[in-house]
Amino acid sequence: MCDFFSCPVRNPEGQLKLYSKGADTIIFDLLDQSNEELMYTTSEHLNEFAGEGLRTLALAYKDLDEDMFDEWMKKLLFASTSLNNREESLGALYEEIEEGLMLLGATAIEDKLQEGVPETISCLTLANIKIWVLTGDKLETAMNIGYSCNMLRDDMNEVFIISGHTLLEVQRELKNAKERIMGPSRDRFSSGQDVGKTDMYASDSVFEETIIAEYALIINGHSLAHALEADLEQILLDVACLCKTVICCRVTPLQKAQVVELVKRHKRAVTLAIGDGANDVSMIKTAHIGVGISGQEGMQAVLASDYSFAQFRYLQRLLLVHGRWSYHRMCNFLCYFFYKNFAFTLVHFWYGFLCGFSAQTVYDQWFITLFNIVYTSLPVLAMGLFDQDVNEQYSLRYPNLYRPGQLNLLFNKRKFFTCTLQGVCTSFVLFFIPYGAFLSAVRDDGSHITDHQSFAVTIATSLVIVVSVQIGLDTNYWTAVNHFFVWGSLAVYFAILFAMNSDGIFRIFPSQFPFVGTARNTLNQKSVWLVILLTTVVCTMPVVAMRFLKTDLHPTQTDKVRLLQQATRRQGPQEQNLRRVRRTSSRRSAYAFAHQQGYGELITSGKNMKVHTSSTSAFPGNSLGRTHSSSSWIESMLKKRGDSNSAVEAEETTDSGITDQTRVDVLSEHSLETLYTN
Repeated sequence: MCDFFSCPVRNPEGQLKLYSKGADTIIFDLLDQSNEELMYTTSEHLNEFAGEGLRTLALAYKDLDEDMFDEWMKKLLFASTSLNNREESLGALYEEIEEGLMLLGATAIEDKLQEGVPETISCLTLANIKIWVLTGDKLETAMNIGYSCNMLRDDMNEVFIISGHTLLEVQRELKNAKERIMGPSRDRFSSGQDVGKTDMYASDSVFEETIIAEYALIINGHSLAHALEADLEQILLDVACLCKTVICCRVTPLQKAQVVELVKRHKRAVTLAIGDGANDVSMIKTAHIGVGISGQEGMQAVLASDYSFAQFRYLQRLLLVHGRWSYHRMCNFLCYFFYKNFAFTLVHFWYGFLCGFSAQTVYDQWFITLFNIVYTSLPVLAMGLFDQDVNEQYSLRYPNLYRPGQLNLLFNKRKFFTCTLQGVCTSFVLFFIPYGAFLSAVRDDGSHITDHQSFAVTIATSLVIVVSVQIGLDTNYWTAVNHFFVWGSLAVYFAILFAMNSDGIFRIFPSQFPFVGTARNTLNQKSVWLVILLTTVVCTMPVVAMRFLKTDLHPTQTDKVRLLQQATRRQGPQEQNLRRVRRTSSRRSAYAFAHQQGYGELITSGKNMKVHTSSTSAFPGNSLGRTHSSSSWIESMLKKRGDSNSAVEAEETTDSGITDQTRVDVLSEHSLETLYTN
């Protein structure tokens, strides 16, 4: 069985015994009828342990007969080497020996959460990442873990517990849960309550976003087995997606993989599975991205995963920093790659109207060969490796920046069309500006610049400069590698250009490089450089203007955070020193203020300051106005503080007109509100 573990052993007296450990729901079904009284007592103890957040297991044993065990081992050996129905035969043999067990007892251990788990889950929730918990623990233990992780809260509208033992019971419970979610939520949605205007990253379904913030779904393993059947899997997925929190308890490793596969099959979403034990291997392999946590439960999860680290809190950095950066880099890489290749290729399309669509090419054959390999490969590679739109600190501070990747906003059909259109326009400008200029242009000696090679060198040079300027505009984070690759690529282009048109290379390969001095004669003309400059300006200025207008008139969340980051970076040392001085002054005033009577009387009084759900719903948005039983305490404490605060407030006024005392009062009010609501 995959729900628990059994092991036959021989004691010092020579007796064969079978010891089993596993979930109580599985062990109790395999017990002998003589264990009924002990089973009920143990079940009560297990519920008490689980209510305290402890992880529980049940233990059982069975005396084995030597002859029976030898016969069973022969059957096991035959079944393990069978080519047909091997899994079914092994399962039947395991069930044969794992019956009639005697209850030995139960265990309960404290498995504390790792550091930063609640904070990480809260941050990932703000990033619009849906988190489902798949665990083998008891229902009570799973609920305690949910509350400790802030996934379950007292202010939720309702927590649905699906615990039916038959298909019809599970179906009825799921339908009732869906009806209870849809009814009140539709009424509130139609009346316009709690529905605000969303930003550009919000989901298309405002109704669904309103629903999932209020409900939680908890389902047992035996109920999940029925819910994963073909008739109920769709309603299970619908109810789960309408809830903010989903917890599946007492699930087997196979059920974990089935839940992940269900989401992959019916939802257009990228799934990530994270686990630390052997029971999580199937789930990790089924998900799009598998993450293993190395710990005391072995390295099976790590070996089966795509990424591995030591603590759960590192998942926040993996997704919100490196994951978002990777998506941003890949999208910019693809957009630039399509742009430069359309600009490079479509020049031949415009040239075809003048050459009768013959096989004649605009560029030199060596330029066609080296354009994507040498001239433009390294700058875009550097951008794909090192670019950052927002640094690490701001990426973690604003989890909402992760949402464009979920909505596929940085590379989609619209972005592809934009890149294509920009490439077409660039190729048009690259061809027709030099073409129009060469119709009447002359050299310094009065001769015409009408040869094909000079025209090709001018277009090729303009193309390399334009795409280099474009990669500079697309790069948000400049490093020494970016500078070296961009400027180095330009230098390599000119070096190869002059080398291929030199006398030395002509003497060595006269048939391959017959155009001696073409580059030197062309680029010596001032008019050619003016054409190159005009072409570059016409190609890049519309892009600069559009980006400026978009950032100024319709900035995205990323644009706002980037501007904030740049403003913080530009702060001079004088302003930073002034802030240090003000911070020191604030500490002094706070030190004097600390001698006043604080909230010790309120804390030691033993008054129950907990906010009830009914009060919370009655006064949304105002924590201090949610209760009535303790309002007199609040007023008396604030009155005592107000008399002493007024004297200090008159003396300690800062340059900005806001006193340090006022700042301390704001913090104190916030601290009181936190104490009051918790």
